[in-house]
Amino acid sequence: QWQLVESGGGLVQRGGSLRLSCSVSGIPLNYYGIAWFRRAPGKEREAVSCISRTGGSTVYLDSVKGRFSISRDNAKSTVYLEMNSLKPGDTAVYYCAAKPYACSAYDNDMGYWGEGTLVTVSS
Repeated sequence: QWQLVESGGGLVQRGGSLRLSCSVSGIPLNYYGIAWFRRAPGKEREAVSCISRTGGSTVYLDSVKGRFSISRDNAKSTVYLEMNSLKPGDTAVYYCAAKPYACSAYDNDMGYWGEGTLVTVSS
């Protein structure tokens, strides 16, 4: 039974930091690209960042470049999203998702999803 479980969300003030974790079980993580998506209130879900199978390649949404950092530890079956200099506009439910062999920014490409973790940034 596969499972992706996000954790680390919460309430933080503008300028603060959070580290999200995506714990993966039931699928061989080293065969999957992992992406973080987010859905803000009243908006469509958007891709925030993605990391390749080996971690050698990463991509970011323009609005988070320089503030967010994605990483993975395949031995621990965990992918992280370090978020710094948070803004109220980053408030959203954050989801991790897995795609076989490659990264993608399209949610239709993803084969597995977590339930999400809420990040709220106060002003």
